[in-house]
Amino acid sequence: MEATPTNLVLFLLPSILFISRSPHVTPATPCPPCGNTTVPFPLSTTPTCGDPAYKIRCTTNTLVFDTLNNSYPIESINPKSQRLVIRPAPLVPNTCITTDKIHQGIQLNNTLPFNITSSNTIVYLNCTQALLLSPLNCSSSSLCHTYINATASASVCNNGLLCCTFRTGGSSNSYQIRVRDVGCSAYSSFVNLNPDLPVNRWPQPGLEIQWLLPRETVCASPQDCDSATSACGLDPSSGSGIKRCFCINDLVWDPIDGVCTKKATSHDLNGSGRNRITVAADIV
Repeated sequence: MEATPTNLVLFLLPSILFISRSPHVTPATPCPPCGNTTVPFPLSTTPTCGDPAYKIRCTTNTLVFDTLNNSYPIESINPKSQRLVIRPAPLVPNTCITTDKIHQGIQLNNTLPFNITSSNTIVYLNCTQALLLSPLNCSSSSLCHTYINATASASVCNNGLLCCTFRTGGSSNSYQIRVRDVGCSAYSSFVNLNPDLPVNRWPQPGLEIQWLLPRETVCASPQDCDSATSACGLDPSSGSGIKRCFCINDLVWDPIDGVCTKKATSHDLNGSGRNRITVAADIV
């Protein structure tokens, strides 16, 4: 099959199902832009758009991600990889303490479909000696020293204070970057950092968060679904009586765009309809 700009194929393991765009689709209600920023499905800025389980906020034309007890500006969103980047808290001026220490750092709600990815390099600052017993790199060659020595705002941390570095991805940091008296009082984070680059070529501070692929949209009655493509039915996996708009008439759920789409036929794959193959998704 010849690739074209309109021919995008995504591979989402464990299984691959080819589906093609159909003019008969049931889109989830899209959220309006926040300022100049598009809000892609399933992210939701109001209860009536996107998927409310993926709630973010639009405040004064800026997208904001809420944690359990704090909020962080969203710097970028990649709907194809289901990832967004938030801006970490800054240092309190003239101190080696981040402003979110009062909230014990970044604390995600582990009941929501978001978690911290393994793409973040965390620089911990102003740490206690207890961190020497941790698996973090708190040695004299740790990357945190390079960061402190080359960053004006972090120069206050260069006062004989212990610092450490680690890469996210373990179960202990899937939902939190902790900042506290018994650990470290400050931090910064960098996405996809190449440690061989000088600090002035590092990316801007950011923490990457991913979301799980969404289920079909929730409904309360048949009127909430497009009767031509979906029907409101009880979700047998919910255990709490939740109903969803399940696709009908041989259509399948596309979790990337939030629509019911038509399965590809052999004609679509091998004949004149080949350029309509656009998504490969795992439907569960």
